[in-house]
Amino acid sequence: MLIMAAMEDNKITAQSLALHHITIMGADRASSIEFWEGVLGMPFIFEQPNLDNPGESHLYFDPGDGRLITIFCDEARTAKHKRTPTDAGCVHHVAFAVAAASLEQVPDRLRARGIGFTGPKDRGFMHSIYFKDPLGLLIELACYTFEPPEGFTHSDVLLASHRVRVAAGDDHILRSHIATAIETLAKYGRESLSDD
Repeated sequence: MLIMAAMEDNKITAQSLALHHITIMGADRASSIEFWEGVLGMPFIFEQPNLDNPGESHLYFDPGDGRLITIFCDEARTAKHKRTPTDAGCVHHVAFAVAAASLEQVPDRLRARGIGFTGPKDRGFMHSIYFKDPLGLLIELACYTFEPPEGFTHSDVLLASHRVRVAAGDDHILRSHIATAIETLAKYGRESLSDD
């Protein structure tokens, strides 16, 4: 039924499969490599000219899942750490997933590099630390406070948690909503011979 409905709905322009890449305006080449590989640990995998602006270099980094973060660099742009605009239509921040054990190390490692930050902040379903890239783009490092049951994604759990939260009349997702969602997904996502 769901497949037939999707086939009949021809209003979708293109079905997104995953995030392909994000391109960010960067500072000079050295500052960009130091931040994206040195601070965030993303391997610098290749470089070429910006094909739309040959005066800029285009650096490619692997954020950990084989997809791409790319940076347009210009030697005339210097690091300034002033916050990028947060007007409507602007990017507020970019978040990267890290392991909980890594997130615990981040404050000391940022302090050692002289990078200011806020957090860790408990968001209920995740913990976050925020700091800026060389040109002031807000970067978030985040780790979930849960693991999804086998066969489900974090998004599946968050969708189910949202439904639990709305039914409960709560303002935001709490850990109790997540626990209920995980139990529900695990129970109905697997077969059992038991009638219980």
